[in-house]
Amino acid sequence: MKDFLSKIYKLRKEKKLEEALEVSKEYLLQFGTADSYYQCAWSHDTLGLEKEAIPYYEKAIELGLAKEDLKGAILGLGSTYRCLGEYKKSENLFLRGIDEFNTNEFRVFYAMTLYNLKKFDQASEIMLKIIATTSKDKDILEYDKAILFYSDKLEEKF
Repeated sequence: MKDFLSKIYKLRKEKKLEEALEVSKEYLLQFGTADSYYQCAWSHDTLGLEKEAIPYYEKAIELGLAKEDLKGAILGLGSTYRCLGEYKKSENLFLRGIDEFNTNEFRVFYAMTLYNLKKFDQASEIMLKIIATTSKDKDILEYDKAILFYSDKLEEKF
């Protein structure tokens, strides 16, 4: 199994994405594990084959992945759903990711989905809070309190 993973990662790093997909498929055929489904999903996704990636992501999540891989699979599937216009499915996955992992990458992708759902206030609030709390830019840090204050008051007039 490790040989397959090493080869897949190496091929991705070398931008040999079609070859990585072929090795991922071999890995899946040989082992049929949650991880092999995840690698197939990831390989499809990196080639822009989002629709084809979906059943692999879903099966990987269903079979049960290690924590870091589960995190990547939920993020990947949620992003794939968003790219394909399946915004409610995307929203549900990102909310699950926020609940289970409590990390900003899920919040950022969730904000993008909220934007697609025309929930502009919520999307902007999330992004502004992330910018204000994670930026190392001295110019942003100078105004972090104001950015945080206004993040949920974009429609208000003072």
